[in-house]
Amino acid sequence: MGKPLIIVESPTKIKTLKKYVGQTYNVAASAGHIRDLPVKSLGVDVDDNFKAEYVNIRDKAKVISHLKKIAKDSKDIFLAPDPDREGEAIAFHIMDILQKKDRKFHRVLIHELTKKGIEDALKNPLDPDVNKYDAQQARRKLDRLVGYQISPLLWQKVQRGLSAGRVQSVAVKIICDRERQIRGFMPEEYWTITADLMAKTPPCFNAALVKIGPQKAKITHGAQAQKIVAELENAQFSVDEIKKKTVKRNPLPPFITSKLQQDAINRLRFSAKKTMVVAQQLYEGIDIGTDGPEGLITYMRTDSTRIAPEAAQEALELVFQDYGKEYALPQPRYFKNKNKVQDAHEAIRPTSVFNTPAKIKPHLSDDQFKLYDLIWKRFVASQMSQALIDQKAIMIKAGNYLFSVSGSTVKFDGFMALYDIPETGSKNNDIQSLPDVAEKELLTREKIISTQHFTKPPPRFSEASLVKELEKNGIGRPSTYASIISVIQDKGYVELVKRYFVPSELGFIVNDLLVASFPDLLDISFTAQMENNLDDVENGSLDEVDLLARFYDGFSRTLEDARENMVSVKGVGIETDLTCPLCNKPLHIKIGKNGHFLACTGYPDCTFTSNYIRDEKGNISIVEKQVDNTPVKDCPLCGKPMVQKDGRFGLFLACTGYPECKHTESVMSENAHHDIGLSCMEKGCNGRIVEKKSKRGKIFYGCSRYPECTFACWDKPVDKPCPQCHAPFLVEKETKRDGRFLKCLTPKCGYKEKQDQ
Repeated sequence: MGKPLIIVESPTKIKTLKKYVGQTYNVAASAGHIRDLPVKSLGVDVDDNFKAEYVNIRDKAKVISHLKKIAKDSKDIFLAPDPDREGEAIAFHIMDILQKKDRKFHRVLIHELTKKGIEDALKNPLDPDVNKYDAQQARRKLDRLVGYQISPLLWQKVQRGLSAGRVQSVAVKIICDRERQIRGFMPEEYWTITADLMAKTPPCFNAALVKIGPQKAKITHGAQAQKIVAELENAQFSVDEIKKKTVKRNPLPPFITSKLQQDAINRLRFSAKKTMVVAQQLYEGIDIGTDGPEGLITYMRTDSTRIAPEAAQEALELVFQDYGKEYALPQPRYFKNKNKVQDAHEAIRPTSVFNTPAKIKPHLSDDQFKLYDLIWKRFVASQMSQALIDQKAIMIKAGNYLFSVSGSTVKFDGFMALYDIPETGSKNNDIQSLPDVAEKELLTREKIISTQHFTKPPPRFSEASLVKELEKNGIGRPSTYASIISVIQDKGYVELVKRYFVPSELGFIVNDLLVASFPDLLDISFTAQMENNLDDVENGSLDEVDLLARFYDGFSRTLEDARENMVSVKGVGIETDLTCPLCNKPLHIKIGKNGHFLACTGYPDCTFTSNYIRDEKGNISIVEKQVDNTPVKDCPLCGKPMVQKDGRFGLFLACTGYPECKHTESVMSENAHHDIGLSCMEKGCNGRIVEKKSKRGKIFYGCSRYPECTFACWDKPVDKPCPQCHAPFLVEKETKRDGRFLKCLTPKCGYKEKQDQ
């Protein structure tokens, strides 16, 4: 009889597992999913209780063959994919592949890849969880029913290559809605008045007007502000009241997935995707000089703040040892989950707090160290004493006006010695050093300052705030946020501009079409309720087929209606308020192979087309450009007129002597291409390197003489010649393995230069 077999999800876990199980078990990996719905068909039979047609993934033929070979004589197979819904689905599909008479399957949930975590999982095997598998199946089928039936509709009505998703489309809608709020925002004027004051002892401090009589100060125009300033010039300022208190600040709980992503984005400038990739590396195991790889953190896909008592106790020991008695708690601190969550996993924490960041730093990459340091500090701080903050507020009378100033000092830093929590909404005067004053003390007025302001629109979403918004509204699950953000960028629906999401024109078009045709599907509360329903399937209180039937009944009717009535941007186009400058007929937005444009509805009698732009308010205007047959200049090669053309990559000039003369020149404009100050590296080319945008909105770098010179690259060129082959510039790259570095583009050169992070 063969050895028992442990099958994990990721091949990188094999070495870590073998370190602890030795020769007792064989260990193999599925390398993710081995079965899935077919690529070229729906794969879900809506007429037969939504039965799924699963097929082996073509690229996994060798993996499946290896699993069958290594499991040949094993009577006991321990299924150890990741402890979540996806892992449960992988476990069930492995059982389908390896099913055999007298063979037993055991589900093991390894929450941390340590000796204790692995031994506990193997000693306490479970039966495969049918409810969890059904929940994953329900999600997979829902996503397939939506994606595979709406996406072809978008191909037909808009353009090929687009996709719609049950969750991704809602994320795009959230970003589009916010952008429209911003564009439609009407700023309102308001004024603030502050006073620079001096007490008997320094320092000078600045107080803000908060009340006029019994009412909260509200100053809406300059004349009102000037009147108040004039009255204050003659007023006597005196201390009316002093408020002192000591407030206690508690540490935050250890990370859940969404909070880890938000903190890594804000503090480390990691993307959500990068955060999850690096966290996976820390979970799966890294060799830190202890005779083989070791898992450094617990499972990183969780929405629970639960922690193991022994882990909390270990943290208390470290705090007492390294920080002293006053920083240590008498008993471990535990955190309650605020919302309805799946509590199968602990919060994200180090597997051992004694693996301090400083101790294991030499064994980690820069990114691994930064993220581990963040996770370690957040967890250890959660088991430290409260911080004590002394707060003082001084209320100051000046006739009928009341001013206020506040400040705070740290009396005892507690957990903040390790992990500080940034203050939200703090103002400059919140952190002023305030003098010692007494009630009724007269103050000297140094200066009265009135300042005009205008209300600001809500901010665009950053990656961190979008994750927070998705979490707040129950859209998707923490483990899906990174992939959602990646997909909506890859499809060209949104762009990340200076770290904030801006919808593209394509994003607006697709969003508006979907909202009009599938209002329920794009409704935030509907999508959030669906997530709750999936949780109900997992806990056994809702049947998978009932959920799918209830959803598909309404969706199928809406889909049929959309096939008939959704506006075709390829054909009719989307209405605008503009009229054709040639024939006065309405202009509609259409989409062709080169992207979106304005076209006259009088076609074919009128062939007017034009690019267009939207202003900050969302209003559309025509981009003035010369008609193709209008001569621009003479060709420098043959002397014939050159005319302007609009190609796949923007405007360019072409010789009318074509095909005898094939000379072309790129059209440089402020709206099109930006010269980055480097010469093209192609031999014999005198063009310049310019920053361009692909038709999906992604930045790339190409030669200004396109299409005559086709040099292009995705990585940003840097003004530094290659010291090895003397190419005129290097490009800047960043990878998970190597971090940031400069690289030469010359084939076979291979020069690399490490950059500081």
